[in-house]
Amino acid sequence: MTNPKQRQRVAFQGERGAFSEEAVVGLFDEVELVPKSSFESLFTSIEDGAADYIVAPVENTLAGTVHRCYELLIGSGLKVVGESIVPIRHNLIGCKDASLDSILSAESHPVALAQCLKFLAAHAQIRGVAADDTAASVRRVLESGDRTRAAIGSARAAEIYGGKILKPGIEDHHENYTRFFLLSQEAYVGGDADKISLVMMLPHRPGSLYHALEPFARRGIELFKIESYPIEGKPWEYRFYLDLQNSADSDKMEIALTELNERATEVRILGCYVSARKR
Repeated sequence: MTNPKQRQRVAFQGERGAFSEEAVVGLFDEVELVPKSSFESLFTSIEDGAADYIVAPVENTLAGTVHRCYELLIGSGLKVVGESIVPIRHNLIGCKDASLDSILSAESHPVALAQCLKFLAAHAQIRGVAADDTAASVRRVLESGDRTRAAIGSARAAEIYGGKILKPGIEDHHENYTRFFLLSQEAYVGGDADKISLVMMLPHRPGSLYHALEPFARRGIELFKIESYPIEGKPWEYRFYLDLQNSADSDKMEIALTELNERATEVRILGCYVSARKR
């Protein structure tokens, strides 16, 4: 990975003020932000010459896995070179002359609305309005100048677009975090990587998953995450996604991966990188 202190062009999905932007600025000291309107355009931004890196959400502690990003990652050939974990704090944001009592609608992404159901239930006069993006919702509400409209978004979005936080921390659960991957065309080459992500396909026979995981368990290599994904065009066939501890003993991991390759029909290393907890 390039020195994060050097200025890099980093693409993220959404507008300025999105939670993805918070992930970017948490990873780089000097950065040129490259907002993208969709995950599809995000994942081609390096190839198109618009960015040096991509930051993509892959998992939320409440909403679960962002499957579309994993699909695009597997199809892209990009490498995971880092990760960031961002606390998601939803705020009700309105115009400068608005008050909580004046708000009749709250606009945001459907996932954000779903994470603020207790607040909306307690304020029955506020109607949730689904939109495509949290930060874009903040921008539109403030551009309208309508004191009866509000948006649910980040404090960063309120600051960027000049909004007023009418009620902070309106999420149902405060233990709400999103994990982001930092992606590059080149693999991470530092010697301090403590995490590895991979996908594998297994033969259709009893015990294949047990035998695939056994080389890691036998060597005390911790499994952080495992999830199956259906393979497009192949009904009832699946890939397995794994996050594993990258052993400080490189020989131990190398031997375990060699055994996995012998037991799986396909193995692809998505990246070896420094975990967010070690940063």
